[in-house]
Amino acid sequence: MQTNEKLTEVLNDLIEINNDRVKGYEKAVEETKDLDVDLQAIFHSMANDSRKYAAELTQEVNKLGGESTRDTTTSGKIYRAWMDVKAAFTGHDRQSVLESCEFGEDAAQKAYTTALASDAEIGADVRKLITGQQETLKIAHNLIKKYRDLHQAVNA
Repeated sequence: MQTNEKLTEVLNDLIEINNDRVKGYEKAVEETKDLDVDLQAIFHSMANDSRKYAAELTQEVNKLGGESTRDTTTSGKIYRAWMDVKAAFTGHDRQSVLESCEFGEDAAQKAYTTALASDAEIGADVRKLITGQQETLKIAHNLIKKYRDLHQAVNA
């Protein structure tokens, strides 16, 4: 496999996880009640961040002469189906939505860590892009976790 093909594959994996994140947060907005306006604003912002990240990664794939994906990962589709099933049993409560979002954020962190550890030759500019996105996603993860923990503490 050529270097560009390996790097294109790595970047496409990150595009897919960002597409998952967009779909996941769109689903989370649907699952939150009108009273959860604070969460809806956060979820919209996080979906927009992933749209931006996917666009940046797509630009890098195009520079390499590769074809970028518009798909989501298989696990992302499974995650959204799980979120549907969980909502059916637990209702559309704030806690379950936050737990599902944290699960998705964990998956995003894992995907970025895997990408950076891959054997693809990643140039300094692309590595900086990926690392910067991962750092911002970590902040998002911590925010979701904070909201989840606060909700648990209030309702304990």
